[in-house]
Amino acid sequence: MSKSFKSNRVLQGLVVWLIVLWIITAINPLYPSDWLLENLLVFIWGGILIFSYRWFKFSNRSYALFTMFLSLHLVGAHYTYAETPFGFWLQTLFDFERNHYDRIVHFSFGLLIAYPMREFLMRRSGVSGAWSYFFTINGILAFSAFYEVLEVIAAMIVSPELGNAYLGTQGDEWDAQKDTFLAFMGSIVAMLVTWSLARKNPGKS
Repeated sequence: MSKSFKSNRVLQGLVVWLIVLWIITAINPLYPSDWLLENLLVFIWGGILIFSYRWFKFSNRSYALFTMFLSLHLVGAHYTYAETPFGFWLQTLFDFERNHYDRIVHFSFGLLIAYPMREFLMRRSGVSGAWSYFFTINGILAFSAFYEVLEVIAAMIVSPELGNAYLGTQGDEWDAQKDTFLAFMGSIVAMLVTWSLARKNPGKS
């Protein structure tokens, strides 16, 4: 955990991967204005991780999970969540009524970000045991709900066409609630897996 960036080959590889993927997905996005709006998340989150690195270093496992989530987001930003090819493939395969790529990403937010959030809480706030799982799940739920509110505000500010592409509701008036619930469920799955691994390997949770 205490390795500097210069000596952390794993972290260097993850950064290179994200830069390369960002460049690829920045080429001819389906809706350039929406792509820029979607990438605000990447810029903000990437900036936080970079500037906070000196006083708080996550484990390589957490950085890998961050990278997986941001990778899913970058692909979704290139096509928009509602028009991602993988989502259309799933729609055809399982005869879904809509493209569910956005559902996958929101579930992945809870699944992939819960572990790093718990790591942060344990090391900076001193929580442990059952409370570390409880606060992590609640934190994911709160962040997910807050992000849905930000999305609505952004949609109200931009043009109606861009707002619809950005929100990706696909006509579902309960889209925000479902997305938040999926993130919540993802965090529960992540914490169940973390708890199971912690029981098998005490001290390495």
